[in-house]
Amino acid sequence: MPTDKQAGSDELDETLRQELAEGASARSGPALEFYGGKWMSALPIGLFIVWAIFQSGLLGIGDTTGLSIGMLVSLTVGMLFVKGDWKEYANTIFEGMTRRVAATAIVAWLWAGMFAQTLQDGGFVDGLVWAAQVVPVSDALLPQLFPAVTFVLAALLATGIGTGYGTTIAFTGLFFPAGLLLGANPVLLFGAILSGAVFGDNLAPVSDTTIVSAVTQDSDIGGVVASRFKYAFVAAALAFTAYIIMGLSMPGIDIGQNSQQLLEAQSNPLGLVHLISMGVVIVTAINGRHIVEAISWGIFTAIAASLALGLASVQDVLVFNAPEGAPFAASLSGLPFVQVVEEGTGVAGSLVTGASGFFPLIVLTLLIVAGAQVMIRGGGFEALQNLLLNSVATNVRRAETTMVLGTASVNAMITINTAAEIAIAPYISRMGEKFNINGYRRANILDANTSALGYIFPWAGGVLVGVTQMEQLAANNGEFAWFTTDMIVNAIDVVPFVFHGWFLVGVFLLAALTGYGREYIPDRESKEVARV
Repeated sequence: MPTDKQAGSDELDETLRQELAEGASARSGPALEFYGGKWMSALPIGLFIVWAIFQSGLLGIGDTTGLSIGMLVSLTVGMLFVKGDWKEYANTIFEGMTRRVAATAIVAWLWAGMFAQTLQDGGFVDGLVWAAQVVPVSDALLPQLFPAVTFVLAALLATGIGTGYGTTIAFTGLFFPAGLLLGANPVLLFGAILSGAVFGDNLAPVSDTTIVSAVTQDSDIGGVVASRFKYAFVAAALAFTAYIIMGLSMPGIDIGQNSQQLLEAQSNPLGLVHLISMGVVIVTAINGRHIVEAISWGIFTAIAASLALGLASVQDVLVFNAPEGAPFAASLSGLPFVQVVEEGTGVAGSLVTGASGFFPLIVLTLLIVAGAQVMIRGGGFEALQNLLLNSVATNVRRAETTMVLGTASVNAMITINTAAEIAIAPYISRMGEKFNINGYRRANILDANTSALGYIFPWAGGVLVGVTQMEQLAANNGEFAWFTTDMIVNAIDVVPFVFHGWFLVGVFLLAALTGYGREYIPDRESKEVARV
């Protein structure tokens, strides 16, 4: 009889099996022809990247809805260059938007958003602020060290639950405002959160990117994880040191003259009860349960703890604000989650706020995956990979360097890291086998760069979920009324400060050039594992 862990693993295997099958189908389906050749199929993604740089980089507008419009315009312009009937182009857009790999990320965002908001409304930030104040560290030094500590804690959570996206959402909603109250630099703090997410995505055995990298390179997951410690911990040590140095040198934030009053008002040790809620998620995920199930148990635990300790009311969690004239409003008003109001009708509460804040990002994600599908169907992706494979990768050193840079280029275009990994994995396999490079080595190059760059590019999903969470903080008129839009970190500004991501790419680029850690197929055989 299968154990819970085996059952959860089987569910994960089935999910990834379908994602990999979709990736293979995307490469083998009907082709699109463009005026200007295969490279023109990259036009929608290329235009979007230009739009994103113009909007976020040059104008400093961190608006997800604006990016969505940019992708819509880019897809529409791309249609003008399609040869023949535009119907197949339109069908390709639908095909891309319905890919399971996008849905997987979206579901994780929604559940993680509800969980983070439930903890936030349950006073977890107050607990963190209290804990920080009682730590035997000087008031001047505490905000300077906070980003380095946040990096370590985010890395531990991401490794435990196997989702960097979920970690980014939780830590941006919880540790980010706590750090700002203490005076930490917001850009550096956000970079530390993203770095922790990179670490977990790269190293967690239950991470989608870890599993996909191992399976597509014919390697066992345990061997892959064990073989990448020497790379991950070198990058992590450098990143931790960098956060300490930059924390000591970069100015913190001053949230106003009433900062001390805010600290006192938002300091409550009871909020730390939600460490149990986070522990439930970690333990459940480690035991092989689906991430949605793991986070759901965390939500149940957080709601129960908040209600039991008076940290939140039922209406803080979920409330139906019914208009006075509604037929059954008065008779149902006795329910704890129903109230009759004169204005501001609708459904509200932690669960609603946590999920709804990601709706604009969900639209953007679906459109970007559609643009990537157009590039795949149009042959642009294959043309890029064949150029690298046949013209650049002429020896083993150049082959590994090409793997690193090729993975980077794909992640610049496909912002969901698992989707990018699935798309480029066959080419990494072909290139590695051509030069007899071991599967462990190929899997490590593939996963490290995908994990890192998925949290660096300003239009990447990992960055945007964090920005979205900050926007939700700024829209909170209650406990976080002090958090203003000026405190939202621009996605462009954080790019240089995702230290673990940059160091991880650098470590592998150096390893490719010097041969550090290089293994060939005969050097070590992968263990047989169940293939997803």
